[in-house]
Amino acid sequence: MSAGGASVPPPPNPAVSFPVPRVTLPAGPDILRTYSGAFVCLEILFGGLVWILVASSNVPLPLLQGWVMFVSVTAFFFSLLFLGLFLSGMVTQIDANWNFLDFAYHFTVFVFYFGAFLLEAAATSLHDLHCNITMTGQPLLNDNQYNINVAASIFAFMTTACYGCSLGLALRRWRP
Repeated sequence: MSAGGASVPPPPNPAVSFPVPRVTLPAGPDILRTYSGAFVCLEILFGGLVWILVASSNVPLPLLQGWVMFVSVTAFFFSLLFLGLFLSGMVTQIDANWNFLDFAYHFTVFVFYFGAFLLEAAATSLHDLHCNITMTGQPLLNDNQYNINVAASIFAFMTTACYGCSLGLALRRWRP
């Protein structure tokens, strides 16, 4: 009791009252019916191909292609996690501004993937560079590695374009 005789109501139980998450994408399987859901699926598909192709080229340039592998594998798993959160409906249970998180994630991955694409293209362009380390004068990339790296460069560009499209859609949702 206070001095005036009126009682102060108890504070609300924080375990019972949750703020509503801010998300405009549908949760559950309906996410796959949106452009954003389709782009995330393409990001996973093309990103997995980049990862597989770079790994299958035996990574002849580890300094350049190591970064490409790191970016493609990390983005692959985070995109799977992102899609899994939406498919499972967990986004409706976690209090966050999902529109901003979607934008921030796709912006970050777009920047990193663009750099990875440039590095993969640079590694591919070194096809005719002759390496004098072994004194044999062999090209740095043999024809098989060159063909695999060309395919990896193309898929890295396609993955970067998908992340760019997702970034544009996320920006529209975040800042209507």
